[in-house]
Amino acid sequence: MLSRDQELLIEETAPVVAAHLDDITRRFYPLMFARYPDVEPLFNQAHQQDGGQPRALARSVLAYVQLRQDPQQARGALATVVSKHVSLDIQPDQYPIVGECLMAAIGEVLGDAVTPEIAAAWSSLYEELAGLLIELEDRRYQAFEQRRGGWRGPREFRIAETRQESAVIRSFVLEPVDGGPVADHAPGQYIGVRLTIDGKPLYRHYSLSDVPNGRHYRISVKREPQGRASRHLHDAMARGDTLELLPPAGDLTLAEGDEPLLLASGGVGQTPMLPLARQALAQGRRVVYLHAALDAEHHAFRDEVAALAEAHPGQLQTVSVHEHGDQADHTGRVDRTLLARLLPENVRCYTVGPQGFMSAVDKALAELGVPAERRHHEHFGPSRPLDAA
Repeated sequence: MLSRDQELLIEETAPVVAAHLDDITRRFYPLMFARYPDVEPLFNQAHQQDGGQPRALARSVLAYVQLRQDPQQARGALATVVSKHVSLDIQPDQYPIVGECLMAAIGEVLGDAVTPEIAAAWSSLYEELAGLLIELEDRRYQAFEQRRGGWRGPREFRIAETRQESAVIRSFVLEPVDGGPVADHAPGQYIGVRLTIDGKPLYRHYSLSDVPNGRHYRISVKREPQGRASRHLHDAMARGDTLELLPPAGDLTLAEGDEPLLLASGGVGQTPMLPLARQALAQGRRVVYLHAALDAEHHAFRDEVAALAEAHPGQLQTVSVHEHGDQADHTGRVDRTLLARLLPENVRCYTVGPQGFMSAVDKALAELGVPAERRHHEHFGPSRPLDAA
């Protein structure tokens, strides 16, 4: 617990740390990877290179500093961090590593301005934050382990089936090697995947692209040209091969209610929308399912969505948008005019896709009067504001 003097020091120095936080987090990751190379596989290096992960860490630290006096708000602000950590099996003994390297990065960036007293205050703040995260994560681990078909730590799964969904997206049906049941997940959630490539572990998150059934999970992965994990899944793994899964997590889940929904996706952002649509339709809710793809070749799950529409006439409206070609309902991009024609009254909206797509859709929805509390989104990768460059 921070002393009163430390509380005052945090309050006085927070603006300075905030002003340099991007520099601090950019220095932090290389320093941690150099000192503790075993933690590097937990992080997607593409998000290191584009700055996404350092910026996400900076925002989380700032949010906690600003909200820590209100425990309920602080816990809410950390929900996304907790979900990502649970799906990576982050453990308490890893937090001192982060604390050591974060304080070293602060010292390197701010230099002599970091007195021993200031360093002690910020170390205590980090320990407080780490303790809260450890508590919240342990609750998630315990709750999932106690469910039927749940587990703790990595669990080995076998690829039971694969299916090419588009030119770049392939689905993998994963069954547990031990033959036991599989715990349900909330539609819209993702799962942690632990691969072994060249003898070394590699962790990634992939959305669960089907509703729970107690027997298997399905992930649908886009092959990224520079994606080490996705290329390995597409090019080196086939039916019968094994990988490890960690508990499902994520907060892009269906809000309770009976209002109609807009599910707007771009590219591989469609993967969490499929189970959300199935869940909503089972509840009797009206769904507008809007999907944007580059062209027909890159449009995944067309047959699956068409079968859903046939099974739910008048309840599910499907709308396709292609940037190129003439095999969609609309050619070009999703814009305010199109959304205005599609939106039901009192609608709740979910958006997943590339950053530019989500930013444009969210801006248009706001201009059309959809309130912020009815607009939901999730990033594939580190979270960031929708208006971020």
